[in-house]
Amino acid sequence: MVASLHQTFEDVSIVVVTHYSGLTVAEMGELRDQMREAGAVFKVTKNRLTRRALEGTKYQSLEEMFTGPTAIAYSEDPVAAAKAAVNFSKTNNKLIVLGGALGDEQLDVNAVKSLASLPSLEELRAKIVCMISTPATRIAVVLQAPAGQVARVLGARGASEEAT
Repeated sequence: MVASLHQTFEDVSIVVVTHYSGLTVAEMGELRDQMREAGAVFKVTKNRLTRRALEGTKYQSLEEMFTGPTAIAYSEDPVAAAKAAVNFSKTNNKLIVLGGALGDEQLDVNAVKSLASLPSLEELRAKIVCMISTPATRIAVVLQAPAGQVARVLGARGASEEAT
């Protein structure tokens, strides 16, 4: 279990540490569903085993956060785990975000909340695609406009000649 968790810490971009005291099984299931939808994982871990798994990883600075009923949220996307944890904690005060780390940099609660307010990787990709496709659409509209205007002028001219 320690080796598996150690490998997880090696592979992920972000780790968010939380306290989950008082969450019911249904609430925990809902939290896990929201994490899964965001592309993150939420896992309850044993503190002693987690501290051992953190040894030698870039997240070793998080060791002091593992006291009490802790759980971790992690993801490849640097925003997904933070966003899902913070959003759930807004609606359910039983989940408390303690902090986390993004790569080598340790984050306090406010930094995790700031990170959660950023758009996710998928949202950024969608914005880039939209920005790239918008100019092409505008060019097509501009190129078609003169032809449409010529057709309207000829149509009006033809209608006025028929009237006279």
